[in-house]
Amino acid sequence: MPVSRTKRRFPLAGALAGLLAAMVTVAACSSAPAQAPQAGAQAQAGAAAHGPTARATGHGAAPAVTRVAAPPSAAPPAPPRVTVTRMRTADGSTVTVAVFTGPVRYVLHNGSGDPGAAAARVVRAGSTVTGAERKQLLAAFNGGFKLVAGVGGYEQEGHVISPLRAGFASLVIDRSGQARIGVWGQGAPAGGEAVYSVRQNLKPLVLGGKPTAASGDWSVWGVTLGGGAYVARSALGQDAAGNLIYAASMSAVPIDLARALVAHGARIAMQLDINPSWVQLDVASKPGGSLHAEVPGQYRPADQYLYGWTRDFLTVLVTPVAAPSTRPDLARIQR
Repeated sequence: MPVSRTKRRFPLAGALAGLLAAMVTVAACSSAPAQAPQAGAQAQAGAAAHGPTARATGHGAAPAVTRVAAPPSAAPPAPPRVTVTRMRTADGSTVTVAVFTGPVRYVLHNGSGDPGAAAARVVRAGSTVTGAERKQLLAAFNGGFKLVAGVGGYEQEGHVISPLRAGFASLVIDRSGQARIGVWGQGAPAGGEAVYSVRQNLKPLVLGGKPTAASGDWSVWGVTLGGGAYVARSALGQDAAGNLIYAASMSAVPIDLARALVAHGARIAMQLDINPSWVQLDVASKPGGSLHAEVPGQYRPADQYLYGWTRDFLTVLVTPVAAPSTRPDLARIQR
């Protein structure tokens, strides 16, 4: 039985214990100095404290090498995304809002009619979206007023087509495609900022996270079709995180767009083009995918910018993300 076998082990264990005690007694009575074992123990303890990399030499212990592992890799960035929502304003207007997040970049395109030939001679991004840009395309939307309206300047790819004007709301794009909105001459451009393209259009619609006083007067935001207050309008804002936000409606007043942008976190915003023929937002569900017209009632088909357009517009593209390195990242510190 298991119990009887266990009982038989106890006598054997007792005999072994007695034998070990006798061996210890003999060692204690030997002629070796008492401190020798103690010194040996200290040496062993010191070796253990310095770890396996320390080695005794004729000139002392070798320098210790500490291996420090790299910190955990940062979480991957959020994927590029266009989030489209619609909200009903107090006066009954429906405003479509698109927020562009993640690693995206922006390209300002010249229209075949405006800016037209003046820009076509010197810029690469023309009136159509083709090639590699088409494969990276997430969205496209309209630009601002015709340059002859005199409500702001225009620079594309480092070429000033119409002089930039101080005090006007400006979409500023650098060479990498990163974009921000500012007031020209009042913080834009910032010192040392690499300006590549600039689209100006009127004074700010939102400033400091609030609609400007002028946003309540629809008559100062361009000549409307038929002279009415409620027409197709579009605007572009930016939130505190740097994301651009597009807003548009086929029937709204400027304050409607301002309030919709503020409700989505815009700290600053500018009005873009107005009237039915020009307001347009097209979005793909994935980069390079089929485009869908997102402003209910917009006049132009979703693929208009692919085949060419007469006015300037902007594209939203995915930014390629470099693959992470597979090499181990270890640092060695000598001491």
